[in-house]
Amino acid sequence: MKIAFYGSSIVSAYWNGAATYYRGLLRSLARHGYDITFFEPDIYDRQKHRDIGSPDWCTVVVYEGSLPALKHVTTLASQADIVIKASGVGFEDDLLLTEALAAARPDALKIFWDVDAPATLAEISASPDHPLRRSLPELDLVLTYGGGDRVANAYRALGARDCIPVYNALDPDTHFPTQPEPRFEADLGFLGNRLPDREARVERFFLEPARRLTDRTFLLGGSGWDDKPRPGNLRYASHVPTKDHNAFNATPTAVLNISREDMARIGFSPATRIFEAAGAAACIITDAWEGIELFLKPDEEILVARDGQDVVDIVSTLDRAAARAIGDRAMARVLSEHTYDHRAIIVDQIFRRHFRRGRAA
Repeated sequence: MKIAFYGSSIVSAYWNGAATYYRGLLRSLARHGYDITFFEPDIYDRQKHRDIGSPDWCTVVVYEGSLPALKHVTTLASQADIVIKASGVGFEDDLLLTEALAAARPDALKIFWDVDAPATLAEISASPDHPLRRSLPELDLVLTYGGGDRVANAYRALGARDCIPVYNALDPDTHFPTQPEPRFEADLGFLGNRLPDREARVERFFLEPARRLTDRTFLLGGSGWDDKPRPGNLRYASHVPTKDHNAFNATPTAVLNISREDMARIGFSPATRIFEAAGAAACIITDAWEGIELFLKPDEEILVARDGQDVVDIVSTLDRAAARAIGDRAMARVLSEHTYDHRAIIVDQIFRRHFRRGRAA
């Protein structure tokens, strides 16, 4: 079956946290026989910061960030058996959805894939005339990369026929244990772009503990933090390309996951970075959110911090041997239950089930 997938970018993770999610899932789906074309706009300098070349498991079409180019690539939806529009493409998202749906064949499976469900739901819940909200009854399915029953039920209440979470996972071909690198040495590392709905939590869970633990070293990676005041024991690595994520995760004693405010509030939304770090056998400290135990076991496979004081307490007492044991157990767990091959089996079953329903109807 042919898939036309309209997303932010699959070749560049630059200001694009969904890239590894797309890569892992679509590569695994390709192994199930799907013929995938990924359409992405040339915006935000992402093509200047490509992490990968053109993959052999997916055709990538990069189009100009203009209305004529958008309208041209959406006409190609007519060639697909499955048409998928992701959230957060970054250029005329509403028009992209409308045009792709209009071009899709009547017998095609039409899907909205939300990689930021809390933000999307907040936006469309407050706007009855929002184009996505009006389109929900036309869609066969909404998929999300997290949120659990709360998000699924919220989408159904707004008119979606069905909504199913497909959680982040590990791509073991991309994220795996590697040798530590001196440039990433630290007691605690955090990797994440500077975002308005996460910055206050980064202050509480990372920057404030760094100020208090003057005898420990901290490492910050990600775009946008250049002008952020930082204590002297914190080094800034700026943008860390995907090829360096394994070393970033494997080198510090522990790495920190900090959810965005809405993700933490809703829960059941494990960040991609949790699985990437676990795949590198990193010892992960995460902020607290509901549903963690479905993915990793607290205190044995992951350490949970309710606030900055918990981070201080954990970092103060954590030694390398204990951290290594936690990281090894986390890696074993995600390899056995939470790879993108596991997720692709679920998605393949979802696609086939909805196709059977469509034919029956």
